[in-house]
Amino acid sequence: MTAERVNPPELSPPTGFSHAVVATGSRTVFLAGQTALDVNGKVVGDSLPEQFERALTNLLTALRAAGGTPSDLARVTVYATDVVAYRTHAPELGRIWRELAGRDYPAMAVVEVVRLWDEQATVELDGFAVLP
Repeated sequence: MTAERVNPPELSPPTGFSHAVVATGSRTVFLAGQTALDVNGKVVGDSLPEQFERALTNLLTALRAAGGTPSDLARVTVYATDVVAYRTHAPELGRIWRELAGRDYPAMAVVEVVRLWDEQATVELDGFAVLP
């Protein structure tokens, strides 16, 4: 895939995301929402950063299984049950993202939700990627 990250100077400088991603490739991979589930279907992690790390790991595992890499991500949506907590932990969440996915940021949004499918989950990530 070729991905052009577009961050117009007329918009606020992005931190940890890109305003737009122009992706060119031959395969699109749609990634289902991933929470902090372990292989036994149990939510793991007591803190938001622990759950974020597991959810992102799960998302990237699905992406790699489909033949992609983190730099192929064009869009990711983060669903959080507490946006205030998400903002509080943003520096740590950014560090976790960079360690697992690098600095080729997709277009992103964070949305607060009342609850997630897995009741113990505090964060869920979904997205799509464009592969070469």
